[in-house]
Amino acid sequence: MAQELSPLPFMKMHGAGNDFVVIDRRAGGAPVTAALARAIGDRHRGIGFDQLAVIDADDEAAARLTFYNADGSTAAACGNATRCIARHLMDETGAAALTLRTERGLLAAQDTGDGRACVNMGAPLLDWQDIPLAEPADTLHLPIDGDPVATGMGNPHCTFFVADADAIDLAAKGAAMERHPLFPQRTNVQFAHLIAPDHLRMRVWERGVGITLASGSSSCAVAVAARRRGLTGPRVALDLDGGRIEIDWREDGVWMTGPTAHVFDGVLTPDWLAGV
Repeated sequence: MAQELSPLPFMKMHGAGNDFVVIDRRAGGAPVTAALARAIGDRHRGIGFDQLAVIDADDEAAARLTFYNADGSTAAACGNATRCIARHLMDETGAAALTLRTERGLLAAQDTGDGRACVNMGAPLLDWQDIPLAEPADTLHLPIDGDPVATGMGNPHCTFFVADADAIDLAAKGAAMERHPLFPQRTNVQFAHLIAPDHLRMRVWERGVGITLASGSSSCAVAVAARRRGLTGPRVALDLDGGRIEIDWREDGVWMTGPTAHVFDGVLTPDWLAGV
């Protein structure tokens, strides 16, 4: 006789329109699989998300986070989800600061008030083998049409600085660049233009997802690339399709600040889970 499945609670959150399903496993529960992530990510037959985040207990940090893309692949970093979950846990405990464990290591987070939170996403990876690239290359000037910059933020990023980010065919160019042979693990793709020395406009194609309204790790990568190119200083505001994210590249890492939203709670039914 098949084991009867239990309902699976979840939370729906977003940071500047970058939306997540969050499953809290701190009290236990069945493991999350790539197949389950793909099924939940289906916006017609599941719930839909840009990333799925799984919260597990951790001995040293407030929690350990694992991230899945909509295609079922995993991501080492997801900045907006990290901020949203940090804010949720700080509201839960009353703490003003905490640390979360991700594949990037222990990340510090702080409550900045007004529904906002900031997180230290760690030091950027700038050497070709760390991003990683398929072969040695100047990460500040990749040998690709458009002269993009490569940055690692726990996941690979390819940033193009253009005259007008809004004029770019993001669907076509993002999809093509995601699978460029120079990026063996595929890449996130950004197109950005300078508004002022502390202000950028950017749009995002996320690896394993597609066009998203915002991306925290992409915002970090664009800010790092802009500073390396001499376009901006260490602090910059980035206007994405879903809202504004602020980046401060400090000696201890790249700090990202932005809005968080806990939209609703729900339960996946046993009947639906049985079909996954």
